[in-house]
Amino acid sequence: MGSMRTNNDLWTAAGFGVLAGMRSMTAPAFLTRELSRKPTRALKRALPGLTSKKVSQRLGLLALGELVGDKAPTTPPRIKLPPLTGRILSGAITGAAVSRDRKGAKLGFALIGAAAAIASSYAFYGIRRFVTHRLRVPDLAAGLIEDGAALFLGARLTRALR
Repeated sequence: MGSMRTNNDLWTAAGFGVLAGMRSMTAPAFLTRELSRKPTRALKRALPGLTSKKVSQRLGLLALGELVGDKAPTTPPRIKLPPLTGRILSGAITGAAVSRDRKGAKLGFALIGAAAAIASSYAFYGIRRFVTHRLRVPDLAAGLIEDGAALFLGARLTRALR
């Protein structure tokens, strides 16, 4: 039973990393929203900021701002160093947070989240460029489709935490 839970947690950590690669603030926004609803005492001790309703609300606002800002022509590509660094950190933090083992597994889960964020950043950058340049889909439409996919993934991942 323990290894099955760990296996599911690994996939959840990777999923949050993928989400961070798509939208860096959406991953922690979904995570904190879920964690702030029913924080356990152990979670409050281990991750006090991620179980806070205030932090959850602020991250939700940042995620909303990111969804809007993503469509601006002046927004740098997600694979440039500053945005990519933010996505890596987001993937690492959310990856570590889903580890139910509050001791040793955190670093491994953080690395899984970070690696998934890097892979996802490059994959979705490539997909978005292909869709807009080759298929001639307007960038706004491509961005909105990706937003929908990110929101769907975030909703599925939070269900996995319950």
